[in-house]
Amino acid sequence: MDILLAAIEQIATPMSLLCIVLGTLFGVVIGVLPGLGSVIGLTMVLPFTFSLDQFPAIALMLGVYCGSVYGGSITAIILNTPGTPQAAATAMEGFPMAKKGNADLAIGWVTTASTLGGLFSVFVFVLAGPSLARFSLQFTPIEYFALGIFAMTCIAGVSSGQLVKGLVAGGIGLMLATIGVDPVTGDMRFTFDSFQLTAGIGLIPVIIGLFAYSEMFLRVLEINDRKPEASHFSVGFRMPPWREWKTRLGMLLRGSVLGSFIGALPGTGAATAAFISYSEAYRTSSRRQNFGKGEPDGLVACESANNAVTGSALVPTLALGIPGDPVTAVMLGALVIQGVAPGPQLFNQNLDLIYAIFLCLIVVNMVVFAAGALGASVFTRVLRIPEPILIALILVISTVGAYGVNGSAFDIWIAFAAGVIGAILRYFSYPLAPVVIGMVLGPTIEMSLRQGLILTDGNALAFFQRPIASVLFALTFMLLIWPLVRKLRGTRKTQDS
Repeated sequence: MDILLAAIEQIATPMSLLCIVLGTLFGVVIGVLPGLGSVIGLTMVLPFTFSLDQFPAIALMLGVYCGSVYGGSITAIILNTPGTPQAAATAMEGFPMAKKGNADLAIGWVTTASTLGGLFSVFVFVLAGPSLARFSLQFTPIEYFALGIFAMTCIAGVSSGQLVKGLVAGGIGLMLATIGVDPVTGDMRFTFDSFQLTAGIGLIPVIIGLFAYSEMFLRVLEINDRKPEASHFSVGFRMPPWREWKTRLGMLLRGSVLGSFIGALPGTGAATAAFISYSEAYRTSSRRQNFGKGEPDGLVACESANNAVTGSALVPTLALGIPGDPVTAVMLGALVIQGVAPGPQLFNQNLDLIYAIFLCLIVVNMVVFAAGALGASVFTRVLRIPEPILIALILVISTVGAYGVNGSAFDIWIAFAAGVIGAILRYFSYPLAPVVIGMVLGPTIEMSLRQGLILTDGNALAFFQRPIASVLFALTFMLLIWPLVRKLRGTRKTQDS
């Protein structure tokens, strides 16, 4: 009880509460702006933490982190322009829902699912943090390879019955991920003697091009053929009714569990969690025929998963001192600067700080909900802008976002090229999400495969001797053959009748 009271005392100070609110609001804004995201947001506020006391500095970072993960979904819904990589999954259902005039309802689904997923991960962080951290240590490159292959089955789920086209798009993403320096030998691959390509192709410029630029290019071609739809969009925030939620609680729980598990694994992240959860929702939903047309099941699944990552990603960071991704690496640096020594002893020697972080995450998620509910009317009023002006505005913001990632004009050309390719793919009904999935998972799959082969002296069969990897391979196999089994069962029932 004394530890809990000490934690409450840390979080209840005016400075801590102010840092939570300001950090969360700033994070939402950072997430909304395409091309920025959590890492840039945390980097921007990092200098301000030097002049703050220990816990207010931590509260500020946590607010920016959670707010930015949520904020990326706003522009994904309203403009089909994901502010963050994980929001690309949200755009697949959120934007079609907004085009039907239900942008306010889509924001209601996303905000609620994000908050509940984030709160779920907080309890996972407290109750299972040390155990989950120890389990994550059992993941070698072989297990990461198996997880990457399992995650690639998401392509089947997001291709909406066009599996061949989805695989082609996924292959494009995998090829794009190989451009640059070979991670093992250091050789240059597919750079065509271009110095700019030696660093590879950035994910953010490609996402901006695929979704924002391609959408605007297609709108420009159609602008004289139809009336602008913006005036038909609902403005504000609309809470989904309980009867709609009641049938999706299982989807919410599944997405939260998946996000919490994947977030605790170093080197994965919110984008992987969002796409895996979306794919599982497609496979298990009784409304799968509505996916791609604005189905709330997809929104609940991916948003609960990517926000559940925020709490569980702190598990390896705090319990082991292992940053799982660039976001937690920045946070780890800030914690060290503030005199916090992450590692196994932190949960024993600084339990009051752990409880304070636990309470802070709860408050942050409440502020995220309030920011979404109260600020939605501001965000959705963008849709009232006449379409020609809106197109120009989106292109300007997207161009600034593409440039701002690395401060490189070359990234603008990458975004433009991705926009042209994305428009062509969309014209021929190729799904865009598999391209992102391939780029997100490509480096992990390649690196873990090559490291695993080094560990086993080139013996690929040894991969199946690892229990965790074997389970993941078995799940992948079952998920791949299940559509065929279901089709055969349907054919047999038809013949019997």
